Amino acid sequence: MTDTVAAWDEPYGVNPRGTLIVLAGRGERSSVYARFGARLAFDAYKVRVVSDVAENVARARQQVSALLTDETLVGPKILVGADAGALLALQLAVHPELGIDAVIVAGAPVDGGVPPTDWDDELEVRTACPTHQGVLSRESERGAVAIEIPTSLCAVTPANVKVPVLVLHGGSDTISPWGRATDDLYQHLPNKEIAVVEGGRHDALNDASHRTVAATIILFLERLKVGSELLPIVRLV
Repeated sequence: MTDTVAAWDEPYGVNPRGTLIVLAGRGERSSVYARFGARLAFDAYKVRVVSDVAENVARARQQVSALLTDETLVGPKILVGADAGALLALQLAVHPELGIDAVIVAGAPVDGGVPPTDWDDELEVRTACPTHQGVLSRESERGAVAIEIPTSLCAVTPANVKVPVLVLHGGSDTISPWGRATDDLYQHLPNKEIAVVEGGRHDALNDASHRTVAATIILFLERLKVGSELLPIVRLV
């Protein structure tokens, strides 16, 4: 699998509003996030995607460190972790010296899930979106989500993550069951907002509700621009 970092930038002539560093999950090439990257870039956020963090955790850490210190990438800088990438994002977020302003986690893996039995089953439990199923067939390693999480990614201390965290999780995720994820991981985050995708499956960023999920992320990012208190910008009355 390639270890290059994929990039999407804001439209020409538009000032960037921040940088998203996406940490891809097990078996995912950075190209899996092309639709996600293009959509968030259109809203003036620079997007950089690091491939499959579980394949080589040390390499992923180095790439993320380089992106965080890259002065051409404007702040705020937000880590977006999917699957195993969510665990690495939470690990890194406990280090204030890295300059991470917030974290977004999607489908963080926990014990108790049911691994897919074959490729057709894997596609079904990962996403209900036919387009994303096609992307996975071309751009991901088959059977990867059944691979055990590297030990180095399992040492996560959510209580020590002080930056704002947006949690996105599919309500029908069988790989990482929503209830277990809440009990084992999310409840211990001190500064969190949790968004459950109704009927959503494991690939929360690229599932059938990807437009709504992207909009939820943009609302979070715009509030973060105002301040880490995440004060509301628009009130429904």
